[in-house]
Amino acid sequence: MTDRKTAAARGLSKSDYEMLAAFRYALRRFLSFSEDAASDAGLAPQQYQALLVIKGYPGRDTIAINELAAQLLIKHHSAVGLVDRLEEKGLVTRSIDSDDRRKVNVGVTPRGSRLFEGLAAAHRAELARLGSQFAELFGYFAQSTARTRRARRGGS
Repeated sequence: MTDRKTAAARGLSKSDYEMLAAFRYALRRFLSFSEDAASDAGLAPQQYQALLVIKGYPGRDTIAINELAAQLLIKHHSAVGLVDRLEEKGLVTRSIDSDDRRKVNVGVTPRGSRLFEGLAAAHRAELARLGSQFAELFGYFAQSTARTRRARRGGS
């Protein structure tokens, strides 16, 4: 057998496949909602995601561009371009870090906050609407994983 075991060898059932497909569909529905909501607000989806990262970064109101890039899983130069476009819209500002002058921090402007708050509220409402479905799917996977571990240990 190769390093990539077959699904049958891993013990995946038809039910497992159905739940994986249902999870992917639910996730894609949320992401589609997010893309549409951002577009309706005049933003590209990645611009909304950048505002979310900045507003939601733990412990600070600003974020360094390299931190933004890491959070969005993009290259530094792509994050710079994204910040350029957000700055042109008046949604973010840049500032030189007081401790490390090589570092540029990005913060959300009051205009950006107003726009973002409406989008964030819509996203939270959509997650509340989809929450029970996600909870059911996560519960299935948590129980399935626990059953698999018990079976491998020879338990019941």
